[in-house]
Amino acid sequence: MIYDVIIIGAGASGLFLGANLNGKKVAILEKNSSAGKKILASGGGRCNITNRFISTKNYLGEQKFIEQILKILAPDQVLNFFSELKFSEQKQNQFFCDSGAKSVLNVLLKRQKADIFYNEEVLGAKKVDEIFEILTKDEKFRARNLVIASGGLSYKALGASDIGYKIANDFGIETSTLSPALVGFSVQKDEFWFKELSGVSLKADVKINSKNESYKFSGDLLFTHRGISGPAILNASLFWQKGRICINFLPKFNEKNLINGKKQLSSVLPLPKRFVLEFLKKFGLKDRAFYEFNDNERQIIKRLFAYEFAPAGTFGFERAEVTKGGVKSEFLDENLQAYNVKGLYFVGEVLDITGMLGGYNLHFAFASALKVARVLNL
Repeated sequence: MIYDVIIIGAGASGLFLGANLNGKKVAILEKNSSAGKKILASGGGRCNITNRFISTKNYLGEQKFIEQILKILAPDQVLNFFSELKFSEQKQNQFFCDSGAKSVLNVLLKRQKADIFYNEEVLGAKKVDEIFEILTKDEKFRARNLVIASGGLSYKALGASDIGYKIANDFGIETSTLSPALVGFSVQKDEFWFKELSGVSLKADVKINSKNESYKFSGDLLFTHRGISGPAILNASLFWQKGRICINFLPKFNEKNLINGKKQLSSVLPLPKRFVLEFLKKFGLKDRAFYEFNDNERQIIKRLFAYEFAPAGTFGFERAEVTKGGVKSEFLDENLQAYNVKGLYFVGEVLDITGMLGGYNLHFAFASALKVARVLNL
């Protein structure tokens, strides 16, 4: 049997594509025993499905290429597709599903126009004349069109796979360097004091310089036994390559307020006491009123407004929410079809396009799938 379309991967982009194809014989091949494992984990299990403000600025990748994909799907259209569910707009304009991620997945499965084959790990694909042959452990599937929606390397526990990159390379399509993104930073010896603060959370501004550009992220920051994490750090990790980052632990606090008081520093600063004491200990200082410190010590305390350090690295793919890098956009036309292989398409995280935290990656998964659906429905 020859399918019109075979989709590799039953994640967000694969399922959305399967739900938007009309009058075609479609199969989805999924290596896991169930669909949408990453959808279930998204938004802390509440699925942050889209964001009110979707723009190319929220993505890393070829900006013009991203723009023409985002153009075809507005946040309201995503909400309309899932209109039987209720969504609440919460922090940073994200839309979370009131009944949880499972109901989002159920809608995608209910609207499915594709047959889903589970436990079908794809080993490779080739094109013979006009037909793609897709080899799995147990059998061979055949199709006129092949869509790679296999995701990235992040979260191995959820069944991540590199098959999409392998197929791209086998067909002569280049991939850029893959690295973990939306992930915490591990620290070098000088910042081992961070580890003593495991579980402490605070609001901060994180600044990062990358390729002559400066990025600033505001939000929660979380200390862990491995280093530093939290939304502000995860977003910074997307743009960090190597080198230093700068954290303002006191974004809403005026320096002048330090000078007047007679209270101990840990009582004056709007920071968790445990954090202030650990910071002072790191520099061999006692907790006392600001006026009691000498000039050198005061300069150390002012580092709280701009604490610079170079991370040792990241927590790796195991803990990363997404994969940075992937199939290079210059090898694809505006419909996400490979220039050199007619009928071969790439959607979602397998592409060299990565969104920030906040519903942007799911939105892009849906938008890229819809782009391909429109071509295949012609």
